[in-house]
Amino acid sequence: MFRELVRIKQQMPMEDCIELLKNETRGVLSVLGDDDYPYGTPINHYYDEESGKIYFHIGSQRSHRTDAIRKHDKVSLCVYDQGWRKDGEWALNVKSVIVFGRIAIVEDEERIIDITSKLTRKFTLDQEYLEKELKNNLHRTWLLELTPEHISGKFVNES
Repeated sequence: MFRELVRIKQQMPMEDCIELLKNETRGVLSVLGDDDYPYGTPINHYYDEESGKIYFHIGSQRSHRTDAIRKHDKVSLCVYDQGWRKDGEWALNVKSVIVFGRIAIVEDEERIIDITSKLTRKFTLDQEYLEKELKNNLHRTWLLELTPEHISGKFVNES
């Protein structure tokens, strides 16, 4: 059902894919948008090791992305690191992970608070900020849960 990597030597082990999903803060979430055009947007995410699911916090329930998700639950997520260069080389070395899966809206308020708090802690440990955000914005918070169906990663040297 899902394609295998063509350049098998560049394939990352699954544990490296999970580490990238856990540690990187942003990726590009792609949905099937208007008139069946792909629509990808940068987004913050939280990878939950226990469940293997990926979560996204969205502040607006009215957007191109949310309309697309309501119509079609299949999505892809691309997460990649900042890359690095070996001394004396111009080429960038990059690790990336692609996740294919289905996305759903989380409606349970306790789970929304729990996951949103974990996602926020990837960026700041400021508890006062977190409490203020939950108090002021919980009623309009949209939490999405991506259940992966296929994960693959690769290491690329851009030379």
